[in-house]
Amino acid sequence: MATRFVVLDTETTGMPVTDGHRIIEIGCVELIGRRLTGRNFHVYLQPDRSSDEGAIGVHGITDQFLEGKPRFAEVADEFFDFIEGAQLIIHNAAFDVGFINNEFALMGQAHRADITQHCSVLDTLMMARERHPGQRNSLDALCKRYGVDNSGRDLHGALLDSEILADVYLAMTGGQTSLSLAGNSSDGAGEGSANQGSEIRRLPADRPRSIVIRATDDELAEHAGRLEIIAKAAGAPALWAQLLEAENAAAN
Repeated sequence: MATRFVVLDTETTGMPVTDGHRIIEIGCVELIGRRLTGRNFHVYLQPDRSSDEGAIGVHGITDQFLEGKPRFAEVADEFFDFIEGAQLIIHNAAFDVGFINNEFALMGQAHRADITQHCSVLDTLMMARERHPGQRNSLDALCKRYGVDNSGRDLHGALLDSEILADVYLAMTGGQTSLSLAGNSSDGAGEGSANQGSEIRRLPADRPRSIVIRATDDELAEHAGRLEIIAKAAGAPALWAQLLEAENAAAN
């Protein structure tokens, strides 16, 4: 069974969480088998406090806009059900995980106050730093590096950033990706009446797809030669060659 991934992002009233700041937006998109399934979770939240001016400058979500939105406790069960058991893909995971844990702790739900006990977490910022040491590894920088369209990201938005991060993650981990939806459903979790219409910033459906660069004949020949060198040094075929041989045998 293919691994279920949930790409997740939050927006907050400010930082750090230890100063009493709260989550005001959660956005998640689901990936299974390296494909977007169309199942999303998205909600704006009433934090019962004002947002810092600096934070509003980043995400553009005003205190007035959040009036009448649900509180975290009202969506906590639905949110937890959506992420439970998945591998969470988050850019700068410590930030988002810390805020999510805090929200559950404020509810008195100690059994949910550490979501790493219920989900595995992959931090794309840490991954990018390992792959590109000494370079800028913000989400915008990664979009530029991997050719991911982020032209609609004038302001941060949890659902928009999750969709962009899904593109970036797939580009970072495979290059050739398929982002077409498994279905055209728009009734994913968390898309209730509080989150309809122009409130939600989404990626355009006709955005440019990731570029596929195929190996040349010379590169393939060089790769085959490298495998032969490995086989001679190890006294056995390279693992890659063994896997390829097994796949060919199964196909026949």
